[in-house]
Amino acid sequence: MNFNDFNISNEIKKAIEDMGFTNPTPIQKMAIPEALKGIDITAQAQTGSGKTVAFAIPVLEKMFIPDKSPQAIILCPTRELCMQVADEMAKVGSNIKKLKVLAVYGGQPIGKQTRVLKKGVHVVVGTPGRVIDHIERGNLDLIGVESVVLDEADEMLEMGFREDIERILSDTPHQRQTLLFSATMPNEIRDIAQMYQKNPKFIKVANKKQNIPKITQYAFKCDIKDKFDSLTRLIEAYNVKLVLIFCNTKKSVDFVKKHLKKQDFSVDALHGDMTQQARDKVMNKFRNGNIDILVATDVAARGLDIDGVDVIINYDVPQNSDDYIHRIGRTARAGKTGFAFTLVSKDEIHRFNNIKKSNKNIFEKDIPTLQEINEIKCNLILNEIKKSNDNLDEYVEIIKKSENKEFGSVELAAGLLKKIREN
Repeated sequence: MNFNDFNISNEIKKAIEDMGFTNPTPIQKMAIPEALKGIDITAQAQTGSGKTVAFAIPVLEKMFIPDKSPQAIILCPTRELCMQVADEMAKVGSNIKKLKVLAVYGGQPIGKQTRVLKKGVHVVVGTPGRVIDHIERGNLDLIGVESVVLDEADEMLEMGFREDIERILSDTPHQRQTLLFSATMPNEIRDIAQMYQKNPKFIKVANKKQNIPKITQYAFKCDIKDKFDSLTRLIEAYNVKLVLIFCNTKKSVDFVKKHLKKQDFSVDALHGDMTQQARDKVMNKFRNGNIDILVATDVAARGLDIDGVDVIINYDVPQNSDDYIHRIGRTARAGKTGFAFTLVSKDEIHRFNNIKKSNKNIFEKDIPTLQEINEIKCNLILNEIKKSNDNLDEYVEIIKKSENKEFGSVELAAGLLKKIREN
């Protein structure tokens, strides 16, 4: 199957082609034909599965451009995700003349968003709090909305947006189409589906990320009192540029950040209590490589999509397999390889064993000793040298000339390796 097999307009087919997509992902194959029929959908799918295009196509197919009032509203948990979704919607609709897509979220002056809304917008992508703000100010009327999308619904509920979501849904017409996408399906999600959807079609996409061989997954069992020391040893052992550390609580995030800073690591943190401006500042530092290590909770890191993250470290074992997969999927982006490490204390073993049952590629290892760390670092240097073995003739001659009875080529190589390591 490819996108030409869907009953969609030529404008959208051309846009999808321009985006470089040929064959739909599993969620797109399953959701798009159903959503094009106008029925409600509850879909369980991970970030990175292609779900934005899965709802963008059916939502944009229904657009009536002469009507400049909002015809679709998409709710997302974070500013970052709003921006990504709005950008993707605009790309899918790039050949639809005069289509207007607007992202509304906190942390940006509300006046600018108000002016754009007053001029007319077809699709609004927003965080629940800012959407309600615009409704209460009279900037946003949802009476003409035909499509509502709840994106990453579980995260919105975890962040305490349930009342806001219900308020927004109650302000939209009863005959709307409601598309709900969530990585997990807790009871709260099922309650919302039952209350606000009409006979929804349930779709679940089997998670393939755990089978991606590009992510090397290790678990390290340790005493809780040794956990931080184990963390620093792993960071030292695997000579990496960008590290993302996940903790389950804000308190844990603050502890790890504080103690890494004490050891002169280049580190900052993200958690839900920070202002949007502070979060943006930290994310830009990490994205631009101004810090090497970012410590975050799951909620704060949602929407964080950065190429080049070398290692994911679970300082705390995640609550379930879905959360684990979501975390480790932030490395090995764009065809690259990556590591995922999980530190497991005694009180987390039961939770870890449940995760391991559905993730067969996790291998248990011992925390490296100081001697092993040195060996690992030396091997990393040697592997880099082996990769760049072109044009060595000149250097081979220099080594040969430098050899004597006391210092052969092996001793010279060892001396050079020692010098590199100690610098």
